[in-house]
Amino acid sequence: MKKNNILNTKNNDFSSIKLPLQSLSLPVPIYRETCFGRVGGQDKSFVSWKPGTMIYPLPAVMISCGETEEEYNILTVSWVGTICTNPPMCYISVRPERHSYEIIKRTGEFVINLTNEELAYATDWCGVKSGKNVNKFMEMKLTPVKGEMVNAPLIKESPLCIECRVKEIIPLGSHDMFISEVINVQADTRYIDQKSDTFDLEKAKLIAYSHGHYHKLGEEIGRFGWTVRKKKL
Repeated sequence: MKKNNILNTKNNDFSSIKLPLQSLSLPVPIYRETCFGRVGGQDKSFVSWKPGTMIYPLPAVMISCGETEEEYNILTVSWVGTICTNPPMCYISVRPERHSYEIIKRTGEFVINLTNEELAYATDWCGVKSGKNVNKFMEMKLTPVKGEMVNAPLIKESPLCIECRVKEIIPLGSHDMFISEVINVQADTRYIDQKSDTFDLEKAKLIAYSHGHYHKLGEEIGRFGWTVRKKKL
């Protein structure tokens, strides 16, 4: 009997994600269904849940922190993103009870390490184990490399490492948001396109996180501005 998967990622993309109601661990209960009439020959309706986090997919990144080898630690987060282009700024949101929280708060520095298929196991493991009890670098056979602009370590095996300095901490509830400035970026030369001098996302084989599941990225379906770009004669 075919299993009813929560997330159907045909061809490794997210165009066909299906969310069967009986399988979801979303905010409950369902308290309202709204019908919007017929769309494409079919009835179009939505069901409403209590407010919750459903902005997916997201990056699954490993945050490395610590000033000395003795306190180096790794924290996996998906509450991460860009908030400003110039100056380049980003954020991560961390629960205050996490071991890395006090390290990042005290040092004011951390590194966002992008993850790929090769790092998928370590990414999940570092998110469920506490640095209070284990040395995550040692257990996952990852290599700490001191950053150029921060004391926090990079993860050598990561395809791209973003060095960050905390500007402000905003308590929000379950998580505190660390608003941070990007002060340096280090990229693995294996993933740099020599012709365009750009980072090759497809070659790096980055992974994404969607409601408890890790996924490969799918095929490219367009580029920024492609809808208005004039065709070459």
